[in-house]
Amino acid sequence: MDKANLYSRFAKRASRFCGRPRVFALALAVILLWVATGPVFHFSDTWQLVINTGTTIVTFLMVFLIQSTQNRDTEAIQVKLDELIRTTAGAHNALLDLEELDERSLDRFRARYQALAAGARRGLTEGRRDTGSPEP
Repeated sequence: MDKANLYSRFAKRASRFCGRPRVFALALAVILLWVATGPVFHFSDTWQLVINTGTTIVTFLMVFLIQSTQNRDTEAIQVKLDELIRTTAGAHNALLDLEELDERSLDRFRARYQALAAGARRGLTEGRRDTGSPEP
């Protein structure tokens, strides 16, 4: 098994685990325990450093796990959307894989569809239907 696949499986499992209510409750309990120990340690710099260091480490590691999971989920959604476009009669195949375009090209597509939406909204106020193909 390659390292990328191993990391991907680990990130997916860790992300699922950390997103559970019990893990949130555990994190909350750690914070409450830390707060409760404040008077015992006289709210010292070391007492504050413990929580700061702990939360920084957890946050740092979670950013990578969350990003990995989000990237994978986004790629899967894009493939599903591409498949819907590909199999829909009358859909524009040029819209496939738009996320790979540069900003300028993507902005041109966006402007075209914003203009179509604005025209459709005007048509609705004039009593026209908002269905069908925008092509003549």
